[in-house]
Amino acid sequence: MRLSDYLRDRAAAYVIGAVSWLMVVIFLNAFHAGIQAIIIVTVILLIALILSEALSFTKKRRFYNSLEASLEGLDKKYLIAEMLEEPDFKEGKILCDTIHETDKAMLEHINEYKSANEQFREFIEMWVHEVKLPVASLQLMCHNDGNSRYSSQLHRIDDYIENVLYYARSGSAEKDYVIRETSLKRVFADTAVRCREELQERGVSISTEGLDTRIMTDSKWLSYIFGQLISNSMKYFSPDREPEISVKAEVTPDMTVVRFRDNGIGIPESDLPYIFEKSFTGQNGRTHSKSTGMGLYIIKKLCGKLGHGITAESVQDSYTEIIITFGKNDLLKMS
Repeated sequence: MRLSDYLRDRAAAYVIGAVSWLMVVIFLNAFHAGIQAIIIVTVILLIALILSEALSFTKKRRFYNSLEASLEGLDKKYLIAEMLEEPDFKEGKILCDTIHETDKAMLEHINEYKSANEQFREFIEMWVHEVKLPVASLQLMCHNDGNSRYSSQLHRIDDYIENVLYYARSGSAEKDYVIRETSLKRVFADTAVRCREELQERGVSISTEGLDTRIMTDSKWLSYIFGQLISNSMKYFSPDREPEISVKAEVTPDMTVVRFRDNGIGIPESDLPYIFEKSFTGQNGRTHSKSTGMGLYIIKKLCGKLGHGITAESVQDSYTEIIITFGKNDLLKMS
């Protein structure tokens, strides 16, 4: 709070004070008060005004400067109510009470929406589990009858259902995962077995290198991530060459880097910075396959929750490589 701003805000009060002082001078003069009396009264009024305004300005400047500094230093501005110190002037107390009341009302309003959102998420999870049962039954029936015509489509439906489940859980993934030492080779092998029918149908060859290592992650969530990467690769294979997927792990003292590469149509350079954004489909999603733009977004979100890094490299008409980085911790280093 600057002095000039304070004086400008108090200008009307100073004008009223000046008019009042002039009336006092006229009144004293009408009663034939000497010039010395008028000067003494003027000096007393002026000193009282200066001291009063200096005290008021000091209190307000200290409070408002503290308020501005606290607000500027906060990432979440709505927490300002918790940072306020009780001021020693009425105007500041009214402001503090108002901020606390509005903050309380906002939190109550947000809690209502959080409760409704949580109920909806629970319903979605329940629906997913219910609908997966008939889908699994249909897959089993196709397998027993030796009819593979509908198997791939059922697998796609199952993938879309999985997307719904993991997207619903991604907002609170920390409640549903357990980070422990996990075999990278085992997780990828289990995922590949789960996708084997579609991989065989499309004639996809898979090569692995260096996966015989252990990482700190949640095996269920990582299996979903690998499954989504395999599914994405199969959507965008090039018709000009045999489809291939290679998975390579590089171990360093500080991290394990997994490179998931396919030899598909690649991603245009202009689309590459946006592929992890929500609902982004890009050129490939519009011209080669119907895409929701949610798969890589969910993967990115889950990697963030698990503490893994994820980036992408691609050359159009050549390859796409997704790079996942798993950090090391003391527990893994000792094992």
